[in-house]
Amino acid sequence: MPRALDHLVIAFHDLAAAAERYRALGFQVGPRNRHPWGTENHIVQFDGVFLELLGLGEGFAAPAPDDPVAPFAGFLAEFLKTREGLAMMVLRSSDAEADRQAFARAHIGARPRFDFARKGVREGREVEVAFSLAFAQTPAFPEAGFFVCEQKFPENFWAKAAQVHPNGATGVCELTLTHPDPEQVRGFLTAYLDAPAEPTADGLRFPLSGADLLCLKSDAKPGFSQMRIAGTDLVL
Repeated sequence: MPRALDHLVIAFHDLAAAAERYRALGFQVGPRNRHPWGTENHIVQFDGVFLELLGLGEGFAAPAPDDPVAPFAGFLAEFLKTREGLAMMVLRSSDAEADRQAFARAHIGARPRFDFARKGVREGREVEVAFSLAFAQTPAFPEAGFFVCEQKFPENFWAKAAQVHPNGATGVCELTLTHPDPEQVRGFLTAYLDAPAEPTADGLRFPLSGADLLCLKSDAKPGFSQMRIAGTDLVL
């Protein structure tokens, strides 16, 4: 069964400006949070899926390549040297360690599982949220990140009140990747998504739970190009 989309990481140089832009587009944007290693985010939450608006916080220092957080924080620091926007696709996991092992068997992931926790705010009170991540990667997408996320305290993270947006948005219904030869990355995406590809006129379609991933042929630099927001006419 295909893995379900959990969230998308969207990277910005000016996180405060990005949060204001998303508010102006009609999204409810959560408060600013800080990770232990120095990246910061705002969450735009839907029912079971969210957008993570992310930037490098004050005092951030890029981790060493062998640091467990390097596939996340190190990747994003490199990404922001040349571009902004959609940076990482994250799938939902009920067992990140099992997914890590599956990625290793499929030869699409060799990094150890990464576990972390941070404080959050729920209905005016401080709560703990914690996550386990397992990373997948391919040299075919040097500027696109892929991992799965297992939430340890989902009851502290998800909030119905945070999922009501003035613009009517209800989630992400489509995400697009571009690559010069989609067939070259069919095997990687099939293994990462645990979903078969459906050929289209200009690439591949992978139906996921609640959303589709398109991998379209393009001479542009390989990576994520856009997302379509359900409940609105927004393509970002």
